Amino acid sequence: MKLGIIVYSQDAETVWNAFRLGVYSLGQGDQVSAFLLAKGVECQSLDSDKFKVSEQMQAFHDQGGRILACGTCLKMRHQEGTEMCPLSSMKDLCQMIKTSDKVVSF
Repeated sequence: MKLGIIVYSQDAETVWNAFRLGVYSLGQGDQVSAFLLAKGVECQSLDSDKFKVSEQMQAFHDQGGRILACGTCLKMRHQEGTEMCPLSSMKDLCQMIKTSDKVVSF
């Protein structure tokens, strides 16, 4: 299955669970992509003692998950893309949705 995950939350627990789902799905042999949108582009800075968001994101990336970050949303926050979360566009989001069997949003 091809799973698309859209992350637009800034809540650490929500984002942590989104990437936990992604890691699990990758372990089941699925192809998984995540798109960070709106406040979701801030997710790498959400780590807390209880929710290690960046660790889940790294595990997702290390297992072959693809993470894209909305370029417009990053620019509005004076941020740039990273190697793990490259700058992307609505075209990339639309393509992810079109090619996914299922899409979930957090």
